[in-house]
Amino acid sequence: MRALVVDRIGEPIRLGDVGDPAPAEGQVLVEVRACAVCRTDLHILDGDLPEPKLPLVPGHQVVGTVLSAGSGVTMPPGQVVGVPWLGWTCGRCAYCTGGRENLCSEARFTGYDVDGGFAERIVADARFCLPIPASLEPVDAAPLLCAGLIGYRALRLAGEAATIGLYGFGNAARLVVQAMRHLGQRAFAFTRPGDAATQRLALERGCEWAGDSTDPAPEPLDAAIVFAAAGDLVPLALAAVAPGGTVVCAEIHMSDIPSFPYELLWRERVLRSVANLTRRDGHELLALAAEAGMRTDVEEFPLERGVEAIAAARAGSGSTAVVVPRPGAR
Repeated sequence: MRALVVDRIGEPIRLGDVGDPAPAEGQVLVEVRACAVCRTDLHILDGDLPEPKLPLVPGHQVVGTVLSAGSGVTMPPGQVVGVPWLGWTCGRCAYCTGGRENLCSEARFTGYDVDGGFAERIVADARFCLPIPASLEPVDAAPLLCAGLIGYRALRLAGEAATIGLYGFGNAARLVVQAMRHLGQRAFAFTRPGDAATQRLALERGCEWAGDSTDPAPEPLDAAIVFAAAGDLVPLALAAVAPGGTVVCAEIHMSDIPSFPYELLWRERVLRSVANLTRRDGHELLALAAEAGMRTDVEEFPLERGVEAIAAARAGSGSTAVVVPRPGAR
């Protein structure tokens, strides 16, 4: 089958032929209908995340149709499922049995430890495949499986916050603001200084204020979520939240956080990170997306133009680049 393959870190990704996968015990074979490009894919290609499987088929925002199943799986052929970043956990450790499987030390990740979805077909652990609501088209659902899920988990970890600052207004923030509106929360967007176009987009999407990341918030915030991979935003976000507020770092890889005065953290402010996702996050977000009518901005690329899709994601065009293996896969 055809797939986008990384042979060595630092070398360009290429379109090539790879062996056709077959499901083992507990796995399903999925015909890929859409796979969205994520910033984490770029971190893997750039070598920011260490020791990926090589050669590797990246891609972890996968939506497809079950073709067949290995032994021990009851999932029927024809079911539309999502294959997210978290692809396997041990199921035995204290994290797995305590509802925090995202922290399992033996976890394997789609498109990093195991081959991902920039391909015509993928095998995945059936336990970690998420049923996609019928109201969501595969191309539109794909960005929910990492950008959406990380944003949703960050929103959960922000606590009972009525006002939330979003630092960086990329794919994840554009999705989470829709969830916030549905839940009755107020959003404030902080962008690169002078980025008037993104600030206008943030206001159009439901933020009630948008400004430069270096600007003070128009009012004290209950929480802030840092979606940009820039550690220097963290002290700014801490300065913007009220006493008792929470700052959530939603990136899997971020530049170093500069030192800051203790005054910014004092008075019970909380600084925390988000690591991966859980199946609970996935089920909850997909149900919320269907209920709220969440929409995604996507630019479709056939698999033959997958290299262009990755370049578009790197350029930050404002839409999520989605690789569609076959014409009509919508």
